[in-house]
Amino acid sequence: MGDEKPYAVLDIDATLSDTSQRIHFIERKPKDWDSFFAHAKDDAVLDEGLAVATTLAADHVIVYLTGRPERLRRDTEKWLKDNGFPDGKVYMRGNTDRRPSMLMKLGRLKRLAEQRPIAVLVDDDVKVIAAAKKVGYPVLRADWGLDAETQPTLFEAQESEGRT
Repeated sequence: MGDEKPYAVLDIDATLSDTSQRIHFIERKPKDWDSFFAHAKDDAVLDEGLAVATTLAADHVIVYLTGRPERLRRDTEKWLKDNGFPDGKVYMRGNTDRRPSMLMKLGRLKRLAEQRPIAVLVDDDVKVIAAAKKVGYPVLRADWGLDAETQPTLFEAQESEGRT
């Protein structure tokens, strides 16, 4: 591993992007997942998230780790680029993967850590943060957006339904 820059791993939804304009699609029954994800490309930037990503990019290799399904790759990568986020590889949830975000993300973190050290994980999900911290990854809780702790709909989507 030598002198390589370590990874800084960043979540996207409610960490870098403001999901508040589309959360209503999954607050109703039945949940409208297609619309929820279709509107992700219209999310506003969370200024704090952009500042953290930009600062970390100076001495880290940026990796984006999102619970968004793979089918949103083109829109997600375009959103990151169009909004001035640093270059970085994007890891997404498989289209049929419904594991809780905590399990999906910890699995990816383990594989990433085999390549180079992970300096920090930045995420809004309290369960992801707690699990990552428990196994030794440094964490920064993104508490500046519509976070899962105060938004039960988003928390349910991330942990119970494995959707984001």
